[in-house]
Amino acid sequence: MKTGRIIRSLAGYYDIMQADGTIERTRARGQFRQQNQKPLVGDFADFESENGEGFIWALHDRENELVRPPIANIDLAIVVTSIVEPAFSQNLLDRQLVALEAAGVRPLLYFSKLDLLSAEEQAAFQATVMEYRAIGYDVVLSTDDVQAAFQPLLADKVVVAMGQTGAGKSTLLNVLAPELKLTTGEVSKALSRGKHTTRQVSLIPVPAYQALIADTPGFSSYEVFDFPVEKLGDYFPEIKAVSAGCRFRTCSHLNEPGCAVKEALELGSISQARYNSYELFYQIIKGKRPVYQKSSQKWRQ
Repeated sequence: MKTGRIIRSLAGYYDIMQADGTIERTRARGQFRQQNQKPLVGDFADFESENGEGFIWALHDRENELVRPPIANIDLAIVVTSIVEPAFSQNLLDRQLVALEAAGVRPLLYFSKLDLLSAEEQAAFQATVMEYRAIGYDVVLSTDDVQAAFQPLLADKVVVAMGQTGAGKSTLLNVLAPELKLTTGEVSKALSRGKHTTRQVSLIPVPAYQALIADTPGFSSYEVFDFPVEKLGDYFPEIKAVSAGCRFRTCSHLNEPGCAVKEALELGSISQARYNSYELFYQIIKGKRPVYQKSSQKWRQ
């Protein structure tokens, strides 16, 4: 029996990379369908070859997994967020961060296309950057020395790049590892949406970082909230940090008296934009249908 990590999934076949770097193509046995179990890119699997064809026999327990993109056993997720073309959406960014916090995957924020802003607009956007850094998130900007900023963060890691269609995931990976030569696409001016240039999840070995990096298909919306509403506050680090001070153990941080979160909001230690995301997501999980409001872009002139 052999063991390796699934690095690619395509049309029912799974490419598995073993410790020595060799890759074998396999299929999953029917028992996985019967058990409603599906191998994911990133899974460790036991497999063997029969008559020249490989078959997966068993999957190892996962440390974590994401639904969107579908991938498992990730050390770091680069959340690629465009500032323009497509337009910045704090709501979409916060949805991704909540999903990563819920899955136990460390996020790294990368803001792309800052070079398309004026100097004044770039300076104004720094307020948003500082909000996320204050929470404790690592942040890299496209105007930084990108390779130098990412080098210590990616070393020896299994990394997934995720984000909105057209945000610049493949462009970023081409900067980090030019040998990848990933296809990139332009953003539609009419729809402010990018063309889907990545159509499958694949883990790609990048020797310069001793890392495996996944480029993934983009998306235009993100609707992953598969946990009880009572857990939502745990996935906003700044809310979790102060919620122990609430008068009621079951405080929803919406209307209850003695809420430490609302007090922190009034004092400015929790940003209004982040609290707005929390409130909206709470309503969504509770099954309400709130009126969607675009996030404020006060930094635009």
